[in-house]
Amino acid sequence: MRLLIVEDEKRLALSLAKGLRAEGFAVDVVHDGREGLRLAAEGVHDLVVLDIMLPGLNGYRVCAALRAAGHDVPILMLTAKDGEYDEAEGLDTGADDYLTKPFSYMVLVARVRALLRRSGSAGASPVLRVGSLVVDTATRRVCRGEREVTLTAKEFAVLEQLVTRAGQVVGKLEILERVWDFAYDGDPNIVEVYVSTLRRKLGTDTIQTVRGAGYRMVAS
Repeated sequence: MRLLIVEDEKRLALSLAKGLRAEGFAVDVVHDGREGLRLAAEGVHDLVVLDIMLPGLNGYRVCAALRAAGHDVPILMLTAKDGEYDEAEGLDTGADDYLTKPFSYMVLVARVRALLRRSGSAGASPVLRVGSLVVDTATRRVCRGEREVTLTAKEFAVLEQLVTRAGQVVGKLEILERVWDFAYDGDPNIVEVYVSTLRRKLGTDTIQTVRGAGYRMVAS
C-alpha cells in the first residue's frame, strides 16, 4: 500500500514516514498543500494523511479540491486544533477520519489500517488463500499448509501485491511503484531479490516468472 503524508512539521512527517515504512507501507512525504494536492491527484496513493494547517493550501481546501475532482482516496486529517467545529469542517469537506495532535503513533496506524480496510470491497475477507498458502492481511500472518512463515515488512508487502492478484501477471515496475516510494532511486532489480527470498521461504513453485512481463502467484 502506498501512502502520502502532507505535513509541514518536518520532524513529525519524517518520523511518521519512518514508522509506516517499517510497517511495510510505501510512503511519500510533502510539506506543502499545493504539492500535496498535485501528488494526491495523480491517483497512485491508497490513503492520504493530511494536516490542516499547511502553507500554500490548507488541508480543508486540498481535501475539498480532491473530492470536487472525483478522487475518492481515503483521507485522514491531522490538526493541532481541538473542537467540534474543526472536526465537522474537516468531515464536511470529504475527510474520512480525523486525528487531533498530539496522538499516539499506534492509534494513527490503527486508523490507517481501518480506513484501508474500509476502502476495499464491502465485506471482503482480509484472509487470502492461494492453494496451500494463506495470507491474513489484517494480522499480517502467512502460512504455507500447517507451517507459519515469518516475513519482513517489505517481504510481506511484495507478497501482498502478488497474492491479491493471484493468477494474474504483476509487472516488476508495478511492484516497485507500489511497495517502494518515490524517493527510492536504487536498483530496480531489488524486486527480483525479494521475489527470490519469497520463493525460498514459501516454495519455488509459488511464484512464476513470466519473461518480459513480471510475476504470477499460482496455487501449489
